[in-house]
Amino acid sequence: MPGNERVSRLLKEIIQKPGNDACADCGAPDPSWGSCSLGVFICVQCSGIHRNIPDIGMKVKSLGLSRWEDQEVKFMAENGNEMMKQKYEAVVPVYYYKPTHKDCQVLREQWIRAKYERKEFSGEGKKWTYEEGTRDGMLMKRGRDNGQFLNRRFVLSEREGTLKYFTKYDAKEPKAVIKVDSINAAFQPEKIGNPNGLQITYLKDYSTRNIFLYHDNGKEIVDWFNSIRAIQLHYLKVAFPGANDAELMPKLTRNFLKEGYMEKTGPRHTEGFKKRWFTLDHRRLMYYKDPLDAFAKGEAFLGHQDHGYSASPGLPAGTHCNGAWQHGITIVTPERSFLFTCETEVEQQDWLKHFNDVISIQMSPQEYSMEAMFRHKH
Repeated sequence: MPGNERVSRLLKEIIQKPGNDACADCGAPDPSWGSCSLGVFICVQCSGIHRNIPDIGMKVKSLGLSRWEDQEVKFMAENGNEMMKQKYEAVVPVYYYKPTHKDCQVLREQWIRAKYERKEFSGEGKKWTYEEGTRDGMLMKRGRDNGQFLNRRFVLSEREGTLKYFTKYDAKEPKAVIKVDSINAAFQPEKIGNPNGLQITYLKDYSTRNIFLYHDNGKEIVDWFNSIRAIQLHYLKVAFPGANDAELMPKLTRNFLKEGYMEKTGPRHTEGFKKRWFTLDHRRLMYYKDPLDAFAKGEAFLGHQDHGYSASPGLPAGTHCNGAWQHGITIVTPERSFLFTCETEVEQQDWLKHFNDVISIQMSPQEYSMEAMFRHKH
């Protein structure tokens, strides 16, 4: 039943206060729900998570459709997002990934549970599982060749700076030893087909290697993710002693800028266009036959526009386009040109925006080293 006009007017006034105009948990604009037990304004997606948590989920109400009692409105006015942030996010570790409204369900749910249910960030003296220096456990890993998910033992070590995995729990030698500072980790529930799906990407012999993982327990997989980030930050502080946290944070795990299908032709531009899955990871553009392939079929490095890199719509005159997709993109690098086609103009423009955003950013010393490595490889 809708609340009366007076209550509706009061709630509208309260939500105008600084901080209340965005979801307290994921930052989505114009929250339409409120937690009467916490005194925060939240979006409809986060309200569903709140509702499923004991103790805090009993009093979640729609701002426009629920009936609000006077004391509930008063409670919201006395608290609000900014005040509750000071309480429940008092000591969030700098490496801990705070999800946005664009992130997947498991990241948002575990952030909400960590804040309000486990109260992990409410005061000093907390010992976080992410900072224990080592993590040892079983994760489901997708087989490179057969595509089956099997239980594998993973060991993360701050002292060694590695993530290892073993085909058997009591195996003496690891199947792989991955340097933590070379890892990217990104949640990929739709691609992996599991709500807790995590993709680990790293360089192996100058090629990109993907590992696809999940754990049935959402807290467990998010704890692994933040433990990797904690160790990465530790090594970055050693490698860049003069850098502050704001400078180091972008070097931790990151979401891919864009993924999706395009068609591409070969280096001579006479081969037929073939459909490939593309992943743009900052300056590295990788393409695969299948989204779940362990190794990329090829990669391109996108440097700065002043150094001979460009991305433009269309294909060179005379290009024979045999594919079904007609919306072309040409990427020029100092070594060669890459020709792609997209299914729609919207997709073409979105890829171009991302390519040109990357190409317009000045390169770091580490990226110059990466560029040199790509030239050596190719």
